[in-house]
Amino acid sequence: MEKRKILIIEDEDKIARMIQQYLRQEQFIALAAADGEAGLAAARREKPDLIVLDLMLPGLSGLDVCREIRKESRVPIIMLTARAEEIDKLLGLELGADDYITKPFSLAELAARIRAVLRRSGDQEQPAAGSVQSRGDLTLDFDGLQVYRKGQPVNLTPTEFNLLAVLFRHPGRVYSRLQLLDAALGEAYQGYERSIDTHISNLRRKIEDDPANPGYIITVYGVGYKFNDA
Repeated sequence: MEKRKILIIEDEDKIARMIQQYLRQEQFIALAAADGEAGLAAARREKPDLIVLDLMLPGLSGLDVCREIRKESRVPIIMLTARAEEIDKLLGLELGADDYITKPFSLAELAARIRAVLRRSGDQEQPAAGSVQSRGDLTLDFDGLQVYRKGQPVNLTPTEFNLLAVLFRHPGRVYSRLQLLDAALGEAYQGYERSIDTHISNLRRKIEDDPANPGYIITVYGVGYKFNDA
């Protein structure tokens, strides 16, 4: 199996070297950049399979890097943050990050998160039958991991696509936040229920005519979300 390429954008040299060494032991190709501008250039040059991006970088911040990358790529991004405030984590997700992990963290946990994000970004085998399905003006290509709205492609992150796919496959079924985490992201993500709200908000902005009054992804108050196929 071909090794996956991981770009680490982290200004603390000791942390960057530890991550790089561990990921290489885990059979990844691990590259590193020490600041935001170098990381952005490396992302464009190296075309990594996933980026581990520190929030607090000198010069161009992690959020700025994430914003710039999302203008041109759907590459999965895991953000690292030393801040415990939820707003920092959710802001990263709103800009298009797929996951976050708070320092200090174990290298084994980071590697597990990387594998989970890579799996849901395209490694998982999709069903051969019915790989393209339409509901209303939305079409999902499950093999190509692509969404079309009124015939036009919609740029979703891997996490956003996976969440939409779970809801889309079972219209009318109500999922709690925890059930969506289990179904779309895996058990390793239990405890991150509130981040689902941010991903759902992002999805609504991209697929709804009026995100404030959604027609597809409906909130079931006190429970969770469902896909409306009416």
